Amino acid sequence: MQFSQIEGERMRVKFLLAFLIAVLVVPSTAMARWQIETVDSSGTVGSDTSIALDSSGHPHISYLDVTNGELKYAYYDGANWQIETVDSTSDWEFTSLVLDLSDNPHISYPGNSGLKYAYYDGTNWQIETVDSTFGVGAFNSLALDSSGNPHISYMGSEDLKYAHLDGANWQIETVVSPGYSSSLALDSSGNPHISYIDRVNGDLQYAHYDGANWQIENVANSVWDPTSLALDSSGNLHISYQEAANNDLGYAYYDGANWQIETVDSSGAVGFFSSLALDSSGNPHISYCDVTNWDLKYSYYDGANWQFETVDSTGFVGSDTSLALDSSGNPHISYYDATNGDLKYAFLDISSKKPGDSG
Repeated sequence: MQFSQIEGERMRVKFLLAFLIAVLVVPSTAMARWQIETVDSSGTVGSDTSIALDSSGHPHISYLDVTNGELKYAYYDGANWQIETVDSTSDWEFTSLVLDLSDNPHISYPGNSGLKYAYYDGTNWQIETVDSTFGVGAFNSLALDSSGNPHISYMGSEDLKYAHLDGANWQIETVVSPGYSSSLALDSSGNPHISYIDRVNGDLQYAHYDGANWQIENVANSVWDPTSLALDSSGNLHISYQEAANNDLGYAYYDGANWQIETVDSSGAVGFFSSLALDSSGNPHISYCDVTNWDLKYSYYDGANWQFETVDSTGFVGSDTSLALDSSGNPHISYYDATNGDLKYAFLDISSKKPGDSG
């Protein structure tokens, strides 16, 4: 399957969204517990978001400006949102953002010259082409190792690829074929773990490097993109995904011996654009889109049961979500408002403070 065909399948949901916007807008009010902000409204912006929180708890977001074909970056400085254009040659979708130990941003994304990587060195943005093969870089996922070196999983023409900077040069390898919709995390030894979808068989699969070879496991059947992966403090895997058979939100975790599979939310067509994060107790939190109502939803496991909240139901919202938890375990979500073509940000308001404020 060619990249254009695969991207076309993914975009069917967005095309449906655009059609619904043209014929119907249902006003609603967001839940009072959540603070919701429009970060950027300058044109059609805010798709393919990725969020990270700095050491002060301030949000940083990478996203695309579709109007101008640019990669953009927004961050909250403690008083206002600051917005920058990182690269003007972002060709397709998908961004992944990570902050280093100095709170400097690193972003992977597809450009018109292949998979690209941008980072802020404290003074200027530096941009590199990682893989110059035409058509690669979709569904990329970025992580930094303990030395600050970047590791990226991404989609080739039909295969799952993995690139890492060894301190001097980029090393690139094909992990498995086919491979689609990757999510990457590194363990304490710096070994990569990747969740992805085998689109030929519709299976959720997991690849990890054991120090010598790639090992592949089948996790669940009949799934849809994207996947989102996290490692807990014991090194066990947690993955969110969309159950294609029933349009439910699915969640899989490895308990140390076996994979456990759960249906988290089955209230309509849900689970699209999911993003997973773990709190300090290892409990999962997931942001995702309810495409029945085009709402942004958030679910979390409280140690006994799954709890559900509708975060934003004003217009057609909830696609391209990205979730991060602060040091208190409070959720922060970036997402796309398709009604207005804006980048939006929501955080759980328990103190009436701006994110990262103290006192």
